Amino acid sequence: MPHATPPTKGPLTPEELQLSARNHSMPLEALQRDITPPGLHYVLTHFDIPFIDINSWHLRIGGAVERSVELSMTALRRDPMISIPVTLECAGNGRSLLTPRPLSQPWVLEGVGTAEWSGVPLAYLLAQAGVDSDAVEVLFTGIDAGVQGGVPQRYARSLPIAEAMRPDVVLAYAMNGSELPPQHGYPLRLVVPGWYGMTSVKWLESIQVLRQPFEGFQQSVAYRYQQDADDAGTPVSRIQVRSLMVPPGIPDFFTRRRILPHGPVLLQGRAWSGEGAVKRVEVGIDGKWSDAQLKPPAGPFAWCSWSLPWVADPGEHELSCRATDSTGAVQPLEQSWNYQGMANNQVQRIAVTVD
Repeated sequence: MPHATPPTKGPLTPEELQLSARNHSMPLEALQRDITPPGLHYVLTHFDIPFIDINSWHLRIGGAVERSVELSMTALRRDPMISIPVTLECAGNGRSLLTPRPLSQPWVLEGVGTAEWSGVPLAYLLAQAGVDSDAVEVLFTGIDAGVQGGVPQRYARSLPIAEAMRPDVVLAYAMNGSELPPQHGYPLRLVVPGWYGMTSVKWLESIQVLRQPFEGFQQSVAYRYQQDADDAGTPVSRIQVRSLMVPPGIPDFFTRRRILPHGPVLLQGRAWSGEGAVKRVEVGIDGKWSDAQLKPPAGPFAWCSWSLPWVADPGEHELSCRATDSTGAVQPLEQSWNYQGMANNQVQRIAVTVD
């Protein structure tokens, strides 16, 4: 299993604090932006951020293909390019809100961001290599290396062949129109729209087309919905429907509790889902729900904005929001617990004091 220590009801451990210092969440006030700047976008790194010499770096494509391919960045930049806005969310977002708490990166709600990713369509390069008819998956391996669950490894994940051949899956060398920052996968990363972020392998070094499913650690042990340590579980894949609110007013420094003057205030936020388009966002004010107004997203896999005017009365209030997507999936009011703390999309609640 990914962690030898079972879930706990105790305080944050030194190991969790160390992980939270290495990784980076998106401040919720950044929800006001359609596109998240790289420095505000969430970052999750399993091992070390590798230092890569672009002059010696090459991408290798092989396995169950008609011809193996090795490409430099110069060659990749000569290939057709697409740009696509994509909301990426860490599969562990919301983990620290679970009780008992699974031990890993202790995300609260901010493990998310939306960027415009530019690069070569994966399907184009696979077509250039010629995928064999009996291929079942495509394996992506990064340069970053470490040990997890006692297993030495390079970070690697696979996709079913049908997902890999989608026209919107991109091998990105640019983020928001600029070269990839080191923490976001320089010089090349995979971006799989609609899937949780663990699928979008960074610091990409090789692509292997497989005739059998990949059984590596990040596929068969990590990123699975389990009920206990002995449950083999089911794989995490597409992003569950979620909405988040821009915290209104101003914060108390330590508690982050919100303070705002009485009177009109525009509540606003973002909503997204990897399963289908967001069709509805409801805003809860002290437990009473009202429909928010939605605006179209920048693309089919980017978050949409929502807003609702509120006349704030003096006193203590609780604000919340929940989204519904086109499949009929609705955010749960309470936690959906699992052993690894995956995809906890319970509704956000914000305590506010109105003067």
